[in-house]
Amino acid sequence: RTSSNNIVLSDGDGNPRVVVDSSGAVTMPLQPAFSVNKGGTNQDNLAIGSDVTITFDTERFDNNADFNLGANSFTAPVTGKYMLSLSIRFNNVDSAAAYVLPMIITSNEVYRFIFDPDFGQDAAYWNVAFSVLADMDASDTAHVSYNQGGGTQQIDVSGDDNYTYFTGYLVA
Repeated sequence: RTSSNNIVLSDGDGNPRVVVDSSGAVTMPLQPAFSVNKGGTNQDNLAIGSDVTITFDTERFDNNADFNLGANSFTAPVTGKYMLSLSIRFNNVDSAAAYVLPMIITSNEVYRFIFDPDFGQDAAYWNVAFSVLADMDASDTAHVSYNQGGGTQQIDVSGDDNYTYFTGYLVA
């Protein structure tokens, strides 16, 4: 149907599913997409030598409620390719650690970013950001994890939403 110079594809109840506006822009209100952050809450003294789930407690948006804050994970509602992006700010980075390993873990794959924090002294903060195009089947999950090799248990994850967040959306 056409409405106010828009072309609208709706479901059987008249709810818009695809809207093409007069400029040609296409929006899909139910397209899977999320953006979550820590809502100002730091995650302190992360354990050493084991995977630690990074928690998120605030949604900026979450189309279709596909991100579960209680489980700290996104569940793919349909099979497809998903762009997943992580920005994480570490505080009190221990220069004696052999490595720091933030990860995006999906049901099908683990995507890792590794760095050696041997900066000559402990770093007050260090920000890591990376993105992946992940192949996910319907009901697959994705979450963020961290692992530190050696050193002292002192690294914190900043709760500042300007630095620590996890986002994703269905590409195709």
